[in-house]
Amino acid sequence: MYKILVIDDEPMIQKFLEGFLSREGYFVKVWTDEEIHRLVAEFEPDLILLDILMPEKDGFDVCKEIRETSNVPIFFLSAKNDTLDRVLGLTLGADDFLSKPFDSAELLLRIRAILRRTDYSSLKENRKVLKAGNLSIDHQARTVKQNGIVIELTSKEFDLLWLLASNPNQVFTRNQLIYQVWNSDYYQDPAIVTTLIMRLREKIEPDGSSPIYIKTVRGVGYKFGV
Repeated sequence: MYKILVIDDEPMIQKFLEGFLSREGYFVKVWTDEEIHRLVAEFEPDLILLDILMPEKDGFDVCKEIRETSNVPIFFLSAKNDTLDRVLGLTLGADDFLSKPFDSAELLLRIRAILRRTDYSSLKENRKVLKAGNLSIDHQARTVKQNGIVIELTSKEFDLLWLLASNPNQVFTRNQLIYQVWNSDYYQDPAIVTTLIMRLREKIEPDGSSPIYIKTVRGVGYKFGV
């Protein structure tokens, strides 16, 4: 049974999500006032539904705190529907963004898509490890090692790296990467991809200003090649 943590300060939303997702077979825990790091460590959720407009600190700050210790998928649910908010949330390491009021069927489909992408057990039959330079990328474990040392990546960073590394020298436009990594053409702002590429380069490239793995094809997009 997948475990979902709901972090939202609206009682009606809390009650709806807990009831709706429980009926769909998920084990749901609603955040009250526990310390976030401890709650995530103890509950070990498979997915976090996170509101942006929180009483003491906004969801962006909460997302950054969670990302300090965990790569658990984070799904923003928010009354804020500004493009900049979507871009900021996704570049902070969130996996998806849906504005309130939302359609429950769409929410469920997106939750299932995220959990499918991060379900390690479904990859057991198709284990793949790609090696490039001093990088080792394990699809099943969703881990990346550089010279044997694990590099901490968010879910979206890993998805982007795997897509590029498993298609070496293939050039992807920003729109293609948006569609492939988010499984959607909903996010149209290329800043999402640009920022994700920048964060990934900071983690895997010896020199981010002169990348050897993720290369820019000017006027087109990006490709992976050593």
